[in-house]
Amino acid sequence: MSGESLSQRGMRIVRLLTLVLAIGIAAGVVAGCGGNDKTDSLSSEAEKNIEKGAEEAEKGLEKAKEEVNKGFKKAKESAKEAGESAKEGVEQGQAEAESAIEEAKEQVENAK
Repeated sequence: MSGESLSQRGMRIVRLLTLVLAIGIAAGVVAGCGGNDKTDSLSSEAEKNIEKGAEEAEKGLEKAKEEVNKGFKKAKESAKEAGESAKEGVEQGQAEAESAIEEAKEQVENAK
């Protein structure tokens, strides 16, 4: 699963949770409708809670995106280091092989 699809999935979950929260609060407000000050107060409080929940969800999503990006950067760095290490190993092996070939040539020359 790619980082992009994780981000999209996270956004869908946040939107769904916000929608469910809003519907639940709205249902509670509708059930208590009577046109008095208490209902208005509850509506105002419900709106504030919805906004606060949406803000917290957005912050959580941003933090998750940052963590995913950090993970990708670390993976990229590790892959780069592994590639460099492999290259060094190949170069060292090649140098050792060339040295062994030269030594074998010298032994053949000395044996003649």
